[in-house]
Amino acid sequence: MNKILLSGIKPTGEPHLGNYLGALKNWVALQTSYRTIYSIVDLHALTINITPEELEHGTFDLAVDLLALGIDPKRSILFKQSDVVGHTELAWIFSCLTPVSELERMTQYKDMAKEKRGTSNAGLFNYPILQAADILLYKAEYVPVGEDQLQHLELSRVIARKFNQRYKQFFTEIKPVLSETVRVMSLHDPNKKMSKSLGPKSYIALRDKPDIVRQKIAKAVTDSLEGDTTLGGGHNLLTLFKNFGPSQRYEEFERQHALKKLSYAELKRELAEALIAFLAPIQERQAYFEKHPAEVQGYLAQGAKRAQAIADKTLEEVRKIIGLS
Repeated sequence: MNKILLSGIKPTGEPHLGNYLGALKNWVALQTSYRTIYSIVDLHALTINITPEELEHGTFDLAVDLLALGIDPKRSILFKQSDVVGHTELAWIFSCLTPVSELERMTQYKDMAKEKRGTSNAGLFNYPILQAADILLYKAEYVPVGEDQLQHLELSRVIARKFNQRYKQFFTEIKPVLSETVRVMSLHDPNKKMSKSLGPKSYIALRDKPDIVRQKIAKAVTDSLEGDTTLGGGHNLLTLFKNFGPSQRYEEFERQHALKKLSYAELKRELAEALIAFLAPIQERQAYFEKHPAEVQGYLAQGAKRAQAIADKTLEEVRKIIGLS
């Protein structure tokens, strides 16, 4: 397996089922087909208002979650972004190649800047450049992305081409890996994606205990009496059941939903128990790693050492190419 695949995740808030179905499930599966490099991108987390304690604890908890989900540190390089020297240096080099106009048209930046109502920072604006450096520092050829991330990935491809055109052919073309992902909506607002930014009642976290899962599912919004039932909260609950419940039972619920005869109380009760059963072994592994923090830190340190070896080689070549060496 010579194909290098890289992806990163911010240590901001607790991972939820939307994150799992949208990305993390694929991270685990992709370990069998690629040389996988997975980074906890704590430098990216600095673009939001986060305390040192939140960042430190969030990073450790996220490492625990990834290990509990099945990220194998013997198969994958798992590390903290800030533990590897070179991400920010390469980002600065790339920033000198990237037109401001390219950054201004980034949809995610415009959306986040609008949400922050004028308090956005330069780090948020330059976020895609650091993202490009994260990928190209390891000469990764493949990046798993959802459709909403394709614009950022395309900018990484543009930056690689600009470097190659200005200096010499060095970086390879980055290819997106569009694995099958599931779009999960908020439990209390089915018009929006399940998101940490919408508050705990909008999602099922990987760490939610059985009573919390039951409460959140019991309070989840179902279909509007007047709206299109194919797009409402009932459809969202069915999507969750499809991924975590027995397939035969899902088909029965789907038929009842189409006939508008579905008992949401029954669906919610069975969905909650299916989610609890899915989360139980993950939470057992989380508990193990939380009791063995030195083991977790050891995996991150080993991953950083392996990542640094690749990063050093890339930066040494880049410096020579651009005249810094």
